[in-house]
Amino acid sequence: MSPAEDAAAVRSAKPREALETVVIRFAGDSGDGMQLAGTQFTIETALAGNDLSTLPDFPAEIRAPAGTLAGVSGFQLHFSSHEIFTPGDTCDVLVAMNPAALKVNLDDLKPNGMLIVDREAFTEQNLRKAEYREDPLHDGSLARYRLFEIDITKLTTNALLDSGLSNKAALRCKNFFALGLTSWLFQRSIEPTLAWITTKFAKTPALADANARVLRAGYNFGDTTELFHTAYEVLPARIAAGKYRNLTGNTATALGFVAAAQRAGRPLFLGSYPITPASDILHELSVYKGFGVYTFQAEDEIAAIGAALGAAFGGAIAITTTSGPGMNLKAETMGLAVMVELPIIITDIQRGGPSTGLPTKTEQADLLMAMYGRHGECPLPILASATPADCFATAFEAVRIAVRYMTPVILLSDGYIANGAEPWRIPRAADLPGIPVAFRTDPTDYQPYMRDPATLARPWVVPGTPGLEHRIGGLEREDVTGNVSYAPVNHEHMVRVRARKIAGIAAEIPPTTVTGPPEGDLLILGWGSTHGPIATAVQELAGAGLSVAHAHLRYLNPLPPDLGAVLRRYRAVLVPEMNLGQLVKLVRAEYLVDAHGFNKIQGRPFKVSEIVSRARAIVGGHV
Repeated sequence: MSPAEDAAAVRSAKPREALETVVIRFAGDSGDGMQLAGTQFTIETALAGNDLSTLPDFPAEIRAPAGTLAGVSGFQLHFSSHEIFTPGDTCDVLVAMNPAALKVNLDDLKPNGMLIVDREAFTEQNLRKAEYREDPLHDGSLARYRLFEIDITKLTTNALLDSGLSNKAALRCKNFFALGLTSWLFQRSIEPTLAWITTKFAKTPALADANARVLRAGYNFGDTTELFHTAYEVLPARIAAGKYRNLTGNTATALGFVAAAQRAGRPLFLGSYPITPASDILHELSVYKGFGVYTFQAEDEIAAIGAALGAAFGGAIAITTTSGPGMNLKAETMGLAVMVELPIIITDIQRGGPSTGLPTKTEQADLLMAMYGRHGECPLPILASATPADCFATAFEAVRIAVRYMTPVILLSDGYIANGAEPWRIPRAADLPGIPVAFRTDPTDYQPYMRDPATLARPWVVPGTPGLEHRIGGLEREDVTGNVSYAPVNHEHMVRVRARKIAGIAAEIPPTTVTGPPEGDLLILGWGSTHGPIATAVQELAGAGLSVAHAHLRYLNPLPPDLGAVLRRYRAVLVPEMNLGQLVKLVRAEYLVDAHGFNKIQGRPFKVSEIVSRARAIVGGHV
């Protein structure tokens, strides 16, 4: 019997119950392969046609002691037969591979939720590492959940008795047993995972065979065991017709840059120093050499942005990627990029800070640094991605603005959307707008700081163009000629011109989209990765009859020209942020609106319930 026939037979063995939406979380030690299990379950779910949203949760330490609370790794997936925007507040199913994983994640499991544990991992030693005084499997503390104790370790080793693998190697396959079991439980086809195993372990056939065996063992266990009387099915979601790909925010960002460079007809250069959670953009772009993409892994953050600026001087689409600590180091060269007026994109995948902070956790605390974190008067355009799929469009737009206005641009993402995944409708290349690049080639009356009257952009000249030799640098430039100038009046003039150029971008910003009533009791204003929780909260509040709307900002500097008028149409404004209140400061200062800040700095995104609760309190006059 083929794998496809085997899977079909197993699917028909037990009755199925239809569900609209499910949230499942895989959790275990950082060496248990939970990210892999979650990723493959996500692929199976995407191919089944469900809408989905994911939340990988990595331990902050590279290799915390096995079995400890600090070493727990998790992967949460929300999938549904209708459109969804978040990875879910609480779990319907928790797969806990050891006591530490149970302790860290149990509070997020719904009452009567399904709890699947590896019984053999609950040893005295592991319970002690997880700071349990008693075994939770026997002390009654789990009575409010549907507990399924499964000998995952034993069943895995039994499936591999004749494989020739050592016991240690066999135990590394446990994640595939958990994946097979949950795939059966929710009627996912395991064929995509079997194909992936064959490709991934092509050079080690013994491991490929072992992982495939254990995957099938988990799948078949679900059908044959008396523990599970029912399987569950979530029907495909109704989505717009088209070709879709499941992808993470970092992958979407990389593809957006590649597409923009192609539409500009220029090579793409990335100067980067590896840093969590931005490194995946470097990894992704490194495979696109056939599309004129050049990746440079520099020795440090300063060299990375310096190389990008040099590439921009040479006529390439130039980007550099980093996270918060790297932004600190890049600040001086950002100022140089402003002074020489060259187009580069500085991509900041925000994480918990300050210092090393929470390197694998998410935060939105770099907005004010992006706005003001350079010496002198140094304004820059700032864009923020809202979802994993939106990263493509935002990266594309950042390149367009940089080239059109001859300016560096800061693109903000964060760990939540960078590592999270969702279905992305692949656009047709021909439908993407062109990004005109016009290098100056005529030496007649050329001056390096003469400006386009519409955009105030200076000419872009490829070095070596005959008759267009020119000098740029970090000292203040004289207007038009670009000569070094210490004249006070010229300095103020140039500062104001550069600021006016950035402010002029507002003329191209589309009108602010408001979801919900055009005026009313409350507008929830967001930026970045708060989009999903806010959008879902507003749906819930509207369903309860409350006059609440949602506006989300992609353009943070300059702000949309109509934003002030939008804010004034509501009796109150709420700004949820994963920081101590940064956008709310800008909104209050710019528009004199007494907006309410709602702030969370825990390394995890907002729950929908948190925003709903705060919005209800404001509308009810309790805040």
